[in-house]
Amino acid sequence: MITVHLLIEGQVQGVFYRATAKEIADKLGITGWIKNTWEGNVEATVTGDETSVQKFINWCWQGPKKAEVINVAVTKKEEKTFNNFSVIR
Repeated sequence: MITVHLLIEGQVQGVFYRATAKEIADKLGITGWIKNTWEGNVEATVTGDETSVQKFINWCWQGPKKAEVINVAVTKKEEKTFNNFSVIR
């Protein structure tokens, strides 16, 4: 299991990015959280097996249909355990 922190930049608010990310994370069996930032980006911390986390990162580069992602910064973190994947409001 690995844990990574993601900062997704671009037109990622108001396009159902967080809700769609939760659907993807649930399908992949990933746990963690996702939230909007004050700067207009989306931030997440996720834990899962390496393959699933990489699939999630790949999806983050695309996002939902109306998203326009310009960067996904990935930082490895110390492994952390979460009960589920939650959207923080």
